Amino acid sequence: MNKKILSILQYLLFLGLSIFLVWWSIKDISDSDWVKIKDAFRNANYLLILPVMCTLLLSHYSRAMRWKILMEPLGYKPRVFNTYMAVLIGYMANLAVPRLGEVLKCTILARYEKVPADKLVGTIVAERAFDVLCLALVIIITLLTQADLIGGYINDALNDILASKTGSFSSTRIIILLVILLVAVFSAIIVFKKFGHIKFIQKIKTIFSGIWHGITSVRYLKNKGWFVVHTIVIWSMYLLSVQIGFWAMRETSMFGIPQALSVLTMGSLAMIVPVPGGGLGVYPLFVEKTLKAYALVGSIGFAFGQLMWSVQFFFALISGFIALTLLPYFNKRNPVHEKS
Repeated sequence: MNKKILSILQYLLFLGLSIFLVWWSIKDISDSDWVKIKDAFRNANYLLILPVMCTLLLSHYSRAMRWKILMEPLGYKPRVFNTYMAVLIGYMANLAVPRLGEVLKCTILARYEKVPADKLVGTIVAERAFDVLCLALVIIITLLTQADLIGGYINDALNDILASKTGSFSSTRIIILLVILLVAVFSAIIVFKKFGHIKFIQKIKTIFSGIWHGITSVRYLKNKGWFVVHTIVIWSMYLLSVQIGFWAMRETSMFGIPQALSVLTMGSLAMIVPVPGGGLGVYPLFVEKTLKAYALVGSIGFAFGQLMWSVQFFFALISGFIALTLLPYFNKRNPVHEKS
C-alpha cells in the first residue's frame, strides 16, 4: 500500500511540474505575441505532418528491429510485427505514466511470443544505455558544428563566473572553482565507498553499472552491423522529423540541419524529464529557449515547440491504439506454436 501511495504522489509531483512548466512557458507571452502564435499555427503547412509521422514510424520500426537483435543472444527470435506493435504501445503508455511503456512492451511481447518478461528487462537496459551514448554523441556533434554560436554563449557564461571586476579572468576565482570541483569528485568517491551499504547509494551504483553493462553488451551481438545501422536510422529520422517540422512553418523554414541538431539535442533532454504527456510543458519550453539563440522570436519558438510536441503526442496515441487493436487479430490468425 505504501508503494502505491508513493507512486501516486510521485506521479502527482511530476504532473504538477508539467503544469508549472506550461504556465512558465506562457506567463510572459503578451497579447501581440499570442497573435503571432495564432498566425503561425494558422499559416502552418499541415500536410507536412504526414512525412513527419512517416519518419517517426520508420524510427520506431528500426527501434523494434534493434530490440529484436538484442534478444537473439537470449535464444529468442520474436516476430517483427509483434515486436513493432509492442514498441508502439510502449510509446503510448509513456504518455500516461513516464517509463511505464518500457515495462508494458516487455509484458505484451511476453504474452504474444512466449518470451519471459523478466529476461527482456536486460535488453531494455542495454537499449537505453546505448541511447544515452548516442545522445552524448549528438550533443558533441552539435557543439562541434556550431562552435561559433555556442562558444559565444559559453564564453559569456565563463566571463560572468570567472571574470574579475576589471573584466579580465580572475586567477583566484579559477583556483576556487577547481578546488570546489576536486572536492566534489573526492567527496563522491568517499561517499560511494563508505556508504555503499545504503540502499540509495546502491541504487545509484546499480544505475551506472547497468548503463555501462548495457553499452558493453553490444560486443556479444551476432548482428553488430545491423544494430549500428538501425541506431543510425533511429537518430537520423528524429533529425529529419525536426527538419521537416521547420518547413511546416514560414517563420522557421529558413532553418537547416545545424538548428535541427540543436532542437534534437534539447528536445531529447526534455524527454528525459519524467513528466506525463511525453514532455508536456518541458519540450516546448526547451525548444523555445533553443531557437532564441538563433534570433527567433520567443513566441514563435514556443509555437514551433508546441506544434512538434502535439504531432508526437497524437502520433504516439493513435499508433499505439491501432497497435493495441491489431495485435489480438494478427496473433489469432498467426498463433505462436513454439519458442525459437
